Amino acid sequence: MPQHGTAFSLYAADGRRKYLNADERRRFLAAAQLAEPKVRSFCLTMAYLGCRISEALKLTAGDVQLSENLVSIRCLKKRGKLVVREVPAPPALMKELACIHPLNQDRALLWPLGRTTAWRLIKAVMSEAGIRSLPATPKGLRHGFGVHAVMCGVPLNLIQKWLGHADIATTAIYTNVLGPEERAVAARMW
Repeated sequence: MPQHGTAFSLYAADGRRKYLNADERRRFLAAAQLAEPKVRSFCLTMAYLGCRISEALKLTAGDVQLSENLVSIRCLKKRGKLVVREVPAPPALMKELACIHPLNQDRALLWPLGRTTAWRLIKAVMSEAGIRSLPATPKGLRHGFGVHAVMCGVPLNLIQKWLGHADIATTAIYTNVLGPEERAVAARMW
């Protein structure tokens, strides 16, 4: 049973889920495809890499490794300590980034936006996708990435690495899914 009301839970104190489920994730990705190019690339990056909004906003052209299908993400929660994680990215995202952003300018920010503006862009795409309530946030996307990775059978240690968690216990919250997600994980055993 999930721990309700904690910072490291997929559920709010009232039991509402904080993550995008599979259907909402599909709808978000579809709505993002209809957005203007830089908004689209930002939304797809958030959904496919599971990064924090502040980490996405700090991504530069030099962080995109096209030939390797990797994006290097600097963890901004490790104050005073440089921690970089390389997260695999789908070829479609890499193509999108290459088409929209000048990747020959290493230090150029991909999205020179403020955090509030970026948050509003994500919320607007969520609204277009018909996603409301608690999961309709950048954090809901991050949690949705973690749940999606578990549903796909990705080992927890890789999910931990990709999300930049210091403690595997933080990553383990993604195994505490209920309802349809729990049944889908169980069905993999049959």
